[in-house]
Amino acid sequence: MFLYCGRIKITDQDPKWEMEKMPMARLMGDMVILPNGEILIINGAASGYALWNMRGDPVKTPVLYQPDKPAGSRFLSQEPSTIPRSYPSTAILVRDGRVLVGGSNPHMYNTSRDDDGLPKELRLEAFSPSYLTDPSSASKRPSIVTPASQARFRYGDTFPVLFHAAGEVDHDQIAVTMVAPPFNTHSFSMNQRHMYLDHVISTPPAHLIPPKRGKGAVVAERSTAGILPLLCGSSECT
Repeated sequence: MFLYCGRIKITDQDPKWEMEKMPMARLMGDMVILPNGEILIINGAASGYALWNMRGDPVKTPVLYQPDKPAGSRFLSQEPSTIPRSYPSTAILVRDGRVLVGGSNPHMYNTSRDDDGLPKELRLEAFSPSYLTDPSSASKRPSIVTPASQARFRYGDTFPVLFHAAGEVDHDQIAVTMVAPPFNTHSFSMNQRHMYLDHVISTPPAHLIPPKRGKGAVVAERSTAGILPLLCGSSECT
């Protein structure tokens, strides 16, 4: 199990690990980068190890990791689920800003046994981050007008972004982000990317955002718009 979170900035001259204690122990959890730069930690168990029945104590409480907060206040526990999700559950960001959560079948041979409270799980859940549920941010939530859904861009392109918000928004707190969603298996989310774009500058070089379908978002004071699917312009994007 893992009780500590480690972070490192590899572009520093002398990179060093910074360790921080999490609210609870967790293994086989899923980590999903959200449009506002926060990281959702969800699913998993508090004991055992990742192999079929070798786990226990499902962790039903999701946690938000807020990397911009000071050390000691970066983790924020969320409302717990009622569904235990152990090996091999999964979670992925979808275009409306929610996180689709599914899976869990920790028994061999695809059995439906339920003698330990961890059955073969076929139900899906949609986790809504606080930027979709906080009433105080509803009026500030941007609604993207342009670019249109499925717009195509090339690396280094410039493009206008038009959005509306019902309430007043601090212009210094507006950001345009691009998220490259992961592919997921066995409690591991691979090839995720999250980039803050320079105002209306398109994606940075290909080694930072690989050619793939991505999601764009306007973030205002930590409240995000409905996510806009984008397609980076490359011969490898289809």
